[in-house]
Parts: sequence; structure tokens; C-alpha cells
Amino acid sequence: MTDTTWWWLLAGSAVALELFTGTFYLLMVAIGLAAGAVAAHLGLALAWQLVSAAVVGSAAVVGWTLVQRRRPQRTARAERSVNLDIGEQVHVDAWQADGTATVKYRGTQWTAVLRSGEPPQPGLHRVTELVGNRLIVEKTPSSN
Repeated sequence: MTDTTWWWLLAGSAVALELFTGTFYLLMVAIGLAAGAVAAHLGLALAWQLVSAAVVGSAAVVGWTLVQRRRPQRTARAERSVNLDIGEQVHVDAWQADGTATVKYRGTQWTAVLRSGEPPQPGLHRVTELVGNRLIVEKTPSSN
């Protein structure tokens, strides 16, 4: 088999392994292996194929790491796809001195807490997060 074939088999294996493990970084390694295959297609020596695979794969891993660090991390408790309470509305009659309120939601009493930076105002609020048995809420714009 030619060098090119080996490179493509390695890249395909990395993609297949990523599908089984869910390790996204293996896709970045597969990009590096594909760069090695392209270098082989261009007729470069094995040393240059290895260098191109290492440089491109490393750059892809470092680039993806930087992208992930800049992206704000969202917790599952604030994701609508995980918690169907997110986005629902509750009515707050009055806020207590400790910054909490008791609201009726889903047929029972819940403790609501304002999201940081929100002024305590009675009225309609939207659930933004669920922490334990407390609803983290923010004022809905339409109820000002």
C-alpha cells in the first residue's frame, strides 16, 4: 500500500474511534492525519508528511482548546433541552427581605430567587435556571 492509503486509513480510523468515544479532539487529530495524506499526495518525503500531520493536528487541537475556553460554559440546569422548567413563567406577588419569594408553580409552592443584577419587582417572571428546589427567575420584559 502507498503512504497516501495509510494516511487515509489512519484518518478514517481516528474518525471512527471518535464516533465510539465522543472525544471531539480525535477529529482534530484526524484533520492532522488528513494533512499527512495531502502531503503524501503531493509527493513529499515521509519526514515532511509526519511534520505536516503533527503541525496541522497540533494546531487544530490548540485552536479548538482556545475556542472552548472563550465560550461561556452553560450548566445543564440552565438548558431548556435538559430542564423543561426553563423559560416557564411564574407570578411573584411580593419579594421578601432576603431576596426570595414564594410562588405557586406546577401545583405547589416554590422558592424563587432573583437572578443576580435584577431589581426585586413583583409581577411576571421567567424561570432561567433551577438550582435544587429553587427557581432562579428574571423579570419578563412584557410585564414592566
